[in-house]
Amino acid sequence: MVHTDGTSVGAAIDSDAGAEARSLLSVIAARFTAAWEATGSPPDLAEFLPDAPGLRRLCLIELIKVDLEYRWIRYDFPKRLAEYRTEYDELRHGPLPPDLAYEEFHALRRSGRGPDHSGYPTEAGSTAAAWETRDYRSTLIARPAAVEALEGIEVGDRVDDFDLLVELGAGAFARVFLARQRSMQRLVAVKVSQNHGTESETLAQLDHENIVRVFDQRLLAERELKLLYMQYIPGGTLSKVLRLVRERPPEQRSGGLLLEAVDAAMRDKGGLVPGESQTRLLVQQRSWPETVAWLGSRLARALDYAADNGVLHRDIKPANILLTVDGVPKLADFNISFSSHVAGTSPLAYFGGSLAYMSPEQLAACHPQLPDTAEDLDGRSDIYALGVVLWELLTGKRPFDDETRAGDSESSLERMLALRRQVVDPARLEDLPPDCPPTLRRVLLRCLAPRRADRWPTGAALAQQLDLVLDHRARDLVDPPADSWRARVGPWSLLVLITVASAAGGVVGAVYTNLHNGPLWDLWFSEQEQHTLRVIGSGMALFSTSAAVGLTNYLCRKGFFVWRGLRKGRTYAPEKLARGRLDTLRDGDRVAVVAFAWWVASALVASAAMIAFTDLAPGRMLNLAATLLVSGAIAVAYPFFVVTFFVVRCFYPRLLSHGETANDHHALRALGRRCTMYLVVAAALPLIGVVISLIFLTPHEVSLVIDPIKWLCLVAVLGFVLDYWLFRRLEADLRAFERAFSDPLMSGSTVRISPAT
Repeated sequence: MVHTDGTSVGAAIDSDAGAEARSLLSVIAARFTAAWEATGSPPDLAEFLPDAPGLRRLCLIELIKVDLEYRWIRYDFPKRLAEYRTEYDELRHGPLPPDLAYEEFHALRRSGRGPDHSGYPTEAGSTAAAWETRDYRSTLIARPAAVEALEGIEVGDRVDDFDLLVELGAGAFARVFLARQRSMQRLVAVKVSQNHGTESETLAQLDHENIVRVFDQRLLAERELKLLYMQYIPGGTLSKVLRLVRERPPEQRSGGLLLEAVDAAMRDKGGLVPGESQTRLLVQQRSWPETVAWLGSRLARALDYAADNGVLHRDIKPANILLTVDGVPKLADFNISFSSHVAGTSPLAYFGGSLAYMSPEQLAACHPQLPDTAEDLDGRSDIYALGVVLWELLTGKRPFDDETRAGDSESSLERMLALRRQVVDPARLEDLPPDCPPTLRRVLLRCLAPRRADRWPTGAALAQQLDLVLDHRARDLVDPPADSWRARVGPWSLLVLITVASAAGGVVGAVYTNLHNGPLWDLWFSEQEQHTLRVIGSGMALFSTSAAVGLTNYLCRKGFFVWRGLRKGRTYAPEKLARGRLDTLRDGDRVAVVAFAWWVASALVASAAMIAFTDLAPGRMLNLAATLLVSGAIAVAYPFFVVTFFVVRCFYPRLLSHGETANDHHALRALGRRCTMYLVVAAALPLIGVVISLIFLTPHEVSLVIDPIKWLCLVAVLGFVLDYWLFRRLEADLRAFERAFSDPLMSGSTVRISPAT
């Protein structure tokens, strides 16, 4: 929990190996402050600096902040940043840290001399005007008085309204206690920290089931401390889970490992191990990769909610993720977060984080020699950090081979940055457990993409992709096995399928029409009339069949072009991806509707031709036209299910792997309802054909068409059986997608397309 304002200060001291640096900084700051207080004149700042280059720069920046306060506010020994820069080699090269500009600006202002915009680094000049209208917040990492007061707090003390019962955790600048709030008679978690940062204001904006809920804060002005009391989460942190992961071989990891860590944390705090619940039972049954995906999905939703409210966390790591008694994760510790909705804050204030989990752009913002700043970050930086956490949970190792003391020098920071600006080393893929689904591997690798544009655009998109991992059928559809025929299907297959299905539907209908109407034509028309009608019918067939196939392919073009573009490496906006994906779900309807429209047009043209060139009775004319409509029904019932089956099984899932699926469940439900409607048409086809064939015919005429009617009934029954078989598999596929898009713990809705029985 640190601030670097574009330098490596906070990054260096917030690494796992930086405890000694933090302690040393506190001691040096205390000695420097004591020297000022003892003499009332400026001490020689250089005498307080350590020899180690990385720590020397870190301490120099912090001591200058202390020096500015004493020189401008408490005493009268003014000194500008330009003079420090000339005096110390550590500041001479590269831009000055923006937090120093911020401190000097407010030192001038607080001293009554008025702010001076001159002499500031270029990168700070754009924000200096905004500082003038905002309240001052110290960017000092360690204020000696506050550190001493913090260390003096003990379990059993009463602090303000709270009786401190158990220490839950401690860091360089904060301690967390389980406490009893006297006024409300409840257990809360109390975080006692130095009075800086905007964590309380940030958390107060957020009300999400996977973010720790803050109740209020109290200030202890005399000790320069702040109490933040919040919801007590008793199940420990993901850090304890990670330790268990590293101790167990992959074959011994499962969802039960998560609950084991939670129960151990409960016992350590003297709590009772909870009984069974629906959530615990579901977690217990999952594999370890599924458990990691489940945790990640909830955390991704929390990040998405925070981002929608203008909040970036900027310090995602296992220690900042708490667990409930059921293992549900809750995001905590927004001490270095930035909220665009909190007045008086800047992305530069209290910027830092844990180096091992930082995105490339956040590491670059920590480097003093690079132009990147905290203002450049967005939610995709938190998504990257979450990807590192999930990879580490899944494998027990981080996806990068970092140094043990990375961050203690600029060269170490540069090596870490170089690693993260490349894709994950293929050798690291061997760390994935054997039961890791391809979907989870794909999702995590995209989280860890070096370029922000290549990552998941939002936490919601990431959450929905992780939800796919939780359903075996859905993930097998989206990421089929490499040796599966579905894995080899390409976008051109979609057009081939549509063309074949459209043509096949027309051919089957034409066969039935010729078999049924042939004997009646010989009875009702002269040879000349038959010749005229056949010429008209052949001409229409040649033109309209090719036109219908072409129109169908044109109507289905969106999904084809998007898929083809993705295969070529193109990127699309989420809206265009969604349109292409949802458009594909209507391809079966287009084949059916265009085919039926073709037969309706054929019936109209045939009726007009019979009126113009024959004197056929109206009843017989209606019989022949109705037979064409029966052929249209054949072209509707069977091609629809064939096309829709392959679309849902092969084409639609391949587009799912590229973006958010938030609104797809509406389209899936609508498709389910249409499937039922088309199944009814297939079931009713024999009855419709029999009624239409017999209603206008005499017994003699019926005897001429009885064989075609029998064949229609037989083929229609067999066709219905095929349609029903496809229908049931479509039902299972759609339900799998619905389960993935609406997690059973969050929503009870599912797609139901079964016909009434």
